[in-house]
Amino acid sequence: MSGYLIRRVLLLFPMALLLSAVVFWSIRLIPVDPLSLVLGPFATPDQRAMATEKLGLDKPVYVQYWLYMKNVAQGDLGQSTRSGKEVSALIKHALPYTLLLGGVSLIIAHLIAVPMGILAAVKQNTIVDQAAMAFAMIGMAVPAFWLGLLLILFFAVDLKWLPAIGADSWRHLILPAATLSLEGTALTARMTRSSTLEVLRQDYIRVARAKGLSERRTIRVHAVRNALIPIISLLGLRLGWIIGGSVIVEQIFAWPGMGRLLVESVLNRDYPVVQAVLVMLGISVIIASLLADVLYALVDPRVRDAIR
Repeated sequence: MSGYLIRRVLLLFPMALLLSAVVFWSIRLIPVDPLSLVLGPFATPDQRAMATEKLGLDKPVYVQYWLYMKNVAQGDLGQSTRSGKEVSALIKHALPYTLLLGGVSLIIAHLIAVPMGILAAVKQNTIVDQAAMAFAMIGMAVPAFWLGLLLILFFAVDLKWLPAIGADSWRHLILPAATLSLEGTALTARMTRSSTLEVLRQDYIRVARAKGLSERRTIRVHAVRNALIPIISLLGLRLGWIIGGSVIVEQIFAWPGMGRLLVESVLNRDYPVVQAVLVMLGISVIIASLLADVLYALVDPRVRDAIR
């Protein structure tokens, strides 16, 4: 297991390097003059020449990439062309908000979805099962931007119970977390139901029932533990999705996280910030995938035996 973990961690570095290279080259394919963004449209030829040399734009692209990665290794992500602030400072301010929103929404989704999916499987083909799966289908079909606007209209505008935008208190977290967690709740509930139904059809469940164990104990001790193995694996993948999928929700609720920072940077053509945020979001997905594999191996002995 330790050897497998070391190999997967070492694999992160070339994947992150490839990701950064793709983002770096993609940004430079955008048809825009970077000097105009930094100096403005009225810069003199001498100013443009000095800025070109200072920014390394007179060098080949692969040399620019090498210099950029060298600075990144030293913790220098560059400066924002719009505000002049360090990109690392902007990310340091925005990242905790995204982690908070994503973490809360992930907890909400699993606290609701796992019991719902198990109950739907146990009560298969009853009104309980049909209602739970109808909710799951609606949750997967409703767009996040539409749900967010509805929640703002109802709870913030009409009832005035909750604030619509900002991040000044815990009350500001409720609406964006509810919006972001709906799709995850629906997806996890459907997977939990399918996994539980598959486990309930296994021979060892029939043996447990034949031995006289109560239905409640059979489900709680034998069925649920094995049914949650795919859910734990899905949890790791959802970590990466939550961070990247919060872009729309953060923009709707003016939540000052990574998603809102990315959207504002794109609109303002602040490409150093766009580049850094995209690389960080991509790396977070890679790390989340690694965590999913490790969790799956930890909870499933068959996977552990296969990778030894």
